[in-house]
Amino acid sequence: MKPEKIHNKGQASLFRSKFLEVLTKTHPLVIFCIYLPLIGYMLYFSYTALHFSLLRILLTFFGAVLFWSFFEYIAHRYLFHWVSERPSIRRFTYVLHGNHHEFPRDKQRLFMPPVPSIIIAAVLFSLFYLLMGDHAFVFFPGFITGYLAYGSMHYAIHAWAPPFKWMKPLWRNHHLHHYKDEERGFGVSSTLWDLVFGTMFKSREGK
Repeated sequence: MKPEKIHNKGQASLFRSKFLEVLTKTHPLVIFCIYLPLIGYMLYFSYTALHFSLLRILLTFFGAVLFWSFFEYIAHRYLFHWVSERPSIRRFTYVLHGNHHEFPRDKQRLFMPPVPSIIIAAVLFSLFYLLMGDHAFVFFPGFITGYLAYGSMHYAIHAWAPPFKWMKPLWRNHHLHHYKDEERGFGVSSTLWDLVFGTMFKSREGK
């Protein structure tokens, strides 16, 4: 997937159709406006209609946030960086993630745009509901909260310097992933799974 050249200005052209091209871009506020009301409603519904206890809601919700961090790592490592000689798969991974490696500072493509995001979210909620029934109304909000945290962190890493000293390792890990070795540093919102699976950059690398 490694691009021939990394461009710190501009953005990739993914489709010939201007309409489709517009659908590949978004602003973070748009995604927050879609999901925050949904998160709030599902948690309210879980407490008032499904009569889940606050303890059950909290444990399920934060368990889902943790699960998101694992999902984020696996998706980034094995789907976003899927290596294949097949042109169709190479085109798929470029549209999905490769363009971001070529144009890492393109702020309009740091969140999944609304249309594919809603479709994927609907599929995931359906899957969660099949697996865990009504608990999906708590698990899904936690999972999406993890996604929003990931997207916010991803946007911040590419747009700004780290605001706090303790956040520097996250910035460093992701920048090294882009500019040094894309086969390591797959965690964005957390380095936990890079540590677990041995894909963390060593402390002195990139200096």
